[in-house]
Amino acid sequence: MSMTAVHLLAIAALLQYFVFSTIVGWARGKYGVAAPAVSGHPVFERHYRVQMNTLELLVMLLPALWLAGQFWSPTAAVVGGLVYLVGRGVYALSYVRNPASRTAGFALSIGPTLTLLIGAVVGMLRA
Repeated sequence: MSMTAVHLLAIAALLQYFVFSTIVGWARGKYGVAAPAVSGHPVFERHYRVQMNTLELLVMLLPALWLAGQFWSPTAAVVGGLVYLVGRGVYALSYVRNPASRTAGFALSIGPTLTLLIGAVVGMLRA
């Protein structure tokens, strides 16, 4: 696999975040939460937290993805990125439904991110 695939995965993660952000805008209208407020209706707040939690994790994922692809393995980076994307999807669906049920989605998101970060460090040390 090439770095092009890693870059496509990064774009997919950014597009997923864009979708989550768009859903927050939709939820603002549906639940009557006018900007700049970030609280109001509980379902809006859940969508907002999904968006913000995803943003917080993207800060780690993207550099870890690129560095792991460059110094460790592009294939491992793509696989980790795919697991992350699925995990974020599971996280979003479960968090909006019931925030207490978000554990599996969180694990499927943070696990690959940390693995990619460790892979990047090990790969850089070997280079």
